[in-house]
Amino acid sequence: MQSDEEYVRGLSDRDRRLLDFEQNAPASPPRKAAAIRSELGLSAPRYQQLLGSLIERPDALAYAPMLVGRLLRLRDSRAASRSARTFGR
Repeated sequence: MQSDEEYVRGLSDRDRRLLDFEQNAPASPPRKAAAIRSELGLSAPRYQQLLGSLIERPDALAYAPMLVGRLLRLRDSRAASRSARTFGR
């Protein structure tokens, strides 16, 4: 089994930048989208794709456990809400 330190070393600089950015990102969606573009050089959808795949990795959890746990809970909650929709049935 790998230690937390070994997992963290498995993260690239970009992975750490994404997690660090998300930890300190502006709460306002328009400001966050602008910050994603200016600070990371990514579009907001691409950022979300990268972050979504990153939070699945054990090394991300070892690097930022509170953040990754919160993001996983939010994702799971949103998925449960989507699956509970009836759309008029």
